[in-house]
Amino acid sequence: MINDNFALTGALTIAVNNEVVHKTENLVVLVGKKWVANRLKDTGTSPTHTLKSQMTHMAIGKDTTPNSGATIVNAANTTLVTEVDRNLLTTAGGVVTDNTIKYECTWAAADGTEAITEAGIFNASTGGDMFARTKFAVVNKGVADSMTITWTITVS
Repeated sequence: MINDNFALTGALTIAVNNEVVHKTENLVVLVGKKWVANRLKDTGTSPTHTLKSQMTHMAIGKDTTPNSGATIVNAANTTLVTEVDRNLLTTAGGVVTDNTIKYECTWAAADGTEAITEAGIFNASTGGDMFARTKFAVVNKGVADSMTITWTITVS
């Protein structure tokens, strides 16, 4: 019997003013898994469908509802509950090392100033397909603060 489990797992680290303030796991959503399958088939140089476009943006939000019902982080999520800001990734498409891909994004001072409680990875500056989403305890980003989220997805 051959047992070959293919799993996508992830974790992210949030740093405010270069100090790590939060670490959490994430969920690769169903659309994210479809995106992986489409990328395995054909990356192409001019995709005919967004599921073939590389991930280019990270968004932050402020979902303050209890983690239950429609707002729970689950595989069916396609958007953040309350998106606050979306920025370009440091490197479009992420950086691959062995069986991991790392996505990183920075919010400068005065950008995305909120009590942040959720984040997601997307392949467009608005709308688009969400690859992964997470919800976490409040991370306060003040006007003078810079914040960097480093998100690592592991294929195992």
